[in-house]
Amino acid sequence: MRRTSLSRKVFVCINSVFMIAFSLACVLPFLHVLWASFSIPTKVRMAQGIILWPMGFNVESYKLVFSKDTIMSGYRITLFVTLAGTAISMLLSCFGAYVLSKRGVLLNKLFLRMITITMFLSGGLIPFYLLVDGIGLNGSVWALILPYCMSTWNMMVMRASFRTIPDSIDESARMDGASELTILFRIVIPLSIPTLAVMVMFYALGYWNSWFPASLFIRKRNMYPLQLLMREILLMDDTRSLGTSAEINSMGDELGAENYTELLKYTTIIVATVPILVIYPFLQKYFVKGIMVGSLKE
Repeated sequence: MRRTSLSRKVFVCINSVFMIAFSLACVLPFLHVLWASFSIPTKVRMAQGIILWPMGFNVESYKLVFSKDTIMSGYRITLFVTLAGTAISMLLSCFGAYVLSKRGVLLNKLFLRMITITMFLSGGLIPFYLLVDGIGLNGSVWALILPYCMSTWNMMVMRASFRTIPDSIDESARMDGASELTILFRIVIPLSIPTLAVMVMFYALGYWNSWFPASLFIRKRNMYPLQLLMREILLMDDTRSLGTSAEINSMGDELGAENYTELLKYTTIIVATVPILVIYPFLQKYFVKGIMVGSLKE
């Protein structure tokens, strides 16, 4: 039986302690918000430190959040932006990565250099705003999708993944009469599922968490995405989206609006976070493999 050296044991011990501490630092704040959202607000305000279990049980804040048209409208806008944006982004990224992965394509290296430059340089915020306004997207929900639908880094990772597929597979498909679209959708994409799953998560997270584009281009409050409403509630302490003081007081006259306002903030965080957390476990198994395959040096 192979003996483990003392230095190896020390390293494993220190590494384990660090990973446990890091995991707790990630999990405990989320548990605090989750249990606080189900707790009695007065007990939450009196609690000291992190809440590790519900202090009482209360779902009135969830009832109020889901009954507000503004929150539900924000949910619908965010879902549309996330689903449509991810679909468009993946389609364009696959097309771009497939073309750039092919050797011998005319001006391929020139296009690759031009695209790579955009990873380091940009035109700035004002020219970007004028561009979006000039093409008529200002004030439209598409302003949250189309200007952001291509990530150069994601496309480069996909390109590296596509280049790991042997050229002999493409040549065999062409000999059988397959077109470029057939090769892409029937051969290349199925063989690159781990990388594509990671890219789907990256794009979806980007669209779901995005609030700055909406603050630039959206003027109507009923078109605000969920994250912009959350910013108002959490940072600007604006609870108009959650109802008037009278509505908040009606949930518990003896507790008052101030207590329930804090509870509603916790509830809004959970409502906005849970959907993306539900998707993550289904794609987690692809993360390590997808990133490693897409990062291989040519």
